[in-house]
Amino acid sequence: MMTLTKTKITILALLTLFLVPLSVQAEGLIADQTFKGDNEIVVTFAQKVDKAVAEDVTNYTAFEEPDPDIRLVLETATLSEDGTVASLMFQDPLNTAQTHIVSVKGLAGIEKTTFKVSKSYLGYLFSILLSALLINNFVFTKYLGLCVFFGTSKKKSTAKGMGVVFTLVMVVSALMGWFFYQFILIPYNLNFLQIVIFIGLVSLTVQAVDTILRKVNPVLFNSFGVFLVLVIANCVIIAVPLIVANNNYNIYETFMLALGAGGGFLLALYLMSSVSERMQLANIPQTFRGLPIAFIVAGQFAMAFLGFSGLQLF
Repeated sequence: MMTLTKTKITILALLTLFLVPLSVQAEGLIADQTFKGDNEIVVTFAQKVDKAVAEDVTNYTAFEEPDPDIRLVLETATLSEDGTVASLMFQDPLNTAQTHIVSVKGLAGIEKTTFKVSKSYLGYLFSILLSALLINNFVFTKYLGLCVFFGTSKKKSTAKGMGVVFTLVMVVSALMGWFFYQFILIPYNLNFLQIVIFIGLVSLTVQAVDTILRKVNPVLFNSFGVFLVLVIANCVIIAVPLIVANNNYNIYETFMLALGAGGGFLLALYLMSSVSERMQLANIPQTFRGLPIAFIVAGQFAMAFLGFSGLQLF
């Protein structure tokens, strides 16, 4: 009986000796993983792996974490000369906003190695801000808010004040819109009222800004004129909560989008006002003075902002 017990202990010890290193190796085999470009994932291994196994696309399985039933088609898998870095090229562009699950069989003697690939969340938030600020500027790429853009971009002081007010209204109304959408419209099936609710929230915010500016800075308030009232139904202001609702952003993503959109509008106003002040001293033909030259300059800015298309830092 004693001999039988010792035999079992010995077998268990041998199994532990062989299996534990495999499990540890499975956890520590992947040193790093990241997205690269539109349809590539780069995987760095902690040790050299078999080239034949690593470059066999049939050994891989990949899918987005929210959709495990939809498998992504891997075209090629290329291993570096030192056998530690694999480049996985997929047939279709990857949605880098989503976490991807990748599994590979037979690496380093391990039956199956699974790892997650995702962007840094801070990088993702910054990409939302950068996209609204430059890449998809609401004025120069979406042509929204042109009435206020052309009306308040005559002087730098007015443009900066209007841009700050716009950004403040946009951030506050977007955050309130997110709250109402998530906790009132969705739970009570009132999505069809979202435009009405969002316009009401913007009106409330603008009225508050109107009252504060009237008391704190009457000069700036008078320089805005009718354009402060136009903020209520301005398409830039309404576009932000609609985009938030459509993409189901959380509170942090909503804040970054609103801040980026407001900052982009401030940038557009400041650029246009800088050129407008210089054009007042320029010898412009009579037929081009006023709105014609303003549209020409705005078109040139729009073409310049096309240079940001495809920019991706994270």
